[in-house]
Amino acid sequence: MARAARPKVAPQPSILTPLAGSAPLAARMRPRTLDEVVGQRHLLAPGKALRVAIETGDLGSILLWGPPGTGKTTIARTIAHHVRGEFVPISAVTDGVARIREVVADAERRRALGARTIAFVDEIHRFNRAQQDALLPHVEAGTVTLIGATTENPSFEINGALLSRMRVFVLESLSPDDLQLLIERALTDAERGLKAEGERNPVETDAKALIVEHADGDARRTLTVLEAAISLAQSRGGPVTVDVAREAAQLRVARYDKQGEEHFNLISAYHKALRGSDVDGSLYWLARMLQGGEDPLYVLRRMVRFATEDIGLADPQALTVTIAAREAYQHLGSPEGELAIAEACVYLATAPKSNRVYMAWKAASAAAAETPAAPVPLHIRNAPTALMKELGYGEGYQYAHNVPEAYTPQEYLPDEIRGARGRGPFYEPSAFGFEKDVAKRLAWWAGLRARANPQP
Repeated sequence: MARAARPKVAPQPSILTPLAGSAPLAARMRPRTLDEVVGQRHLLAPGKALRVAIETGDLGSILLWGPPGTGKTTIARTIAHHVRGEFVPISAVTDGVARIREVVADAERRRALGARTIAFVDEIHRFNRAQQDALLPHVEAGTVTLIGATTENPSFEINGALLSRMRVFVLESLSPDDLQLLIERALTDAERGLKAEGERNPVETDAKALIVEHADGDARRTLTVLEAAISLAQSRGGPVTVDVAREAAQLRVARYDKQGEEHFNLISAYHKALRGSDVDGSLYWLARMLQGGEDPLYVLRRMVRFATEDIGLADPQALTVTIAAREAYQHLGSPEGELAIAEACVYLATAPKSNRVYMAWKAASAAAAETPAAPVPLHIRNAPTALMKELGYGEGYQYAHNVPEAYTPQEYLPDEIRGARGRGPFYEPSAFGFEKDVAKRLAWWAGLRARANPQP
């Protein structure tokens, strides 16, 4: 029986073919060549590592890591075009192992014909273990060239075996000059851009600056807001002013991920600004976290920890203020309660700093772990029974309140610890804040001990 003829498949447009005018501006203006890519010169300028790898064709699997709107998908598409490879997108969310097997089977057929397959996985940090395991051997064998894109730190999110077979390239947020270039390019491009619309409704210089400011280094957001601003201006029959641009931008969403690297970056910045006694920096990072949707109680827990770890007895009131801020926030909620957090933030930033209690606790904990069976000295043991008294429990203990100084120089550590104290005491106060007074008390008690136990 004769085999039925395969139905003809209509030729697909190139991955770099300009889209129809009805497509969003950001999609229409997608760069078609490496030279059209705006920004990322540290990777794509002549002589840079990624550019050389693309131009020589010596490109293995790579991972593009960077903030949204920095060109990850665009670079992946242009790479496929330059190396004459088939660009095959894989969804990390909806495509399962069966789809990956189909992609690999097609890639093997292309490879037999001398063609290359570029498998592109956007948001690759969402790839589950089964998806990664299904693709891993074919990446290793070179059946497919994998290009992954992610906004998350790959060291946290990607299987180590897969990550070790990929070169990681870090993309940066676009500069204000880069975004200005994008705007000008869109306003002067008659084929894909907004040249006609911009001529009828010109964009004022200040409006362009506001769009750039609100974009936060994101090319896609820049073009989306520009398109919305021109559409709004057209409906009103006037230019794109600052007010029109601001209305088009609407709410400026903070770049923040409560579960990802940005979460750790911002809390780290906040903690270090507090430790560095930078009030403005501390308030700024606090505001960034709260505006980004961070749980205020999480921030307050970190502040309580800071009050004990980085301030300690230099200002004991810091812990009280921070606990009070937590209670005030729980009572008031947002947004009123956020002012209590800000008040505690300023207090912590301006308080004298000392980590001596923190260091003392670490040292004492280490000593306790090294000597878990050290017996309590007899003279400070309790003696509730006659037998215990006969055994010497409590014998020789001196009651501090029986002397005018309310201090008796006696030993409270086991012999094992006392003999290893050549390294000094666990706690040594700093010269800051309340700890100056603590240091005076310790020095006075040390003098009493020296007089009671003169050295020969």
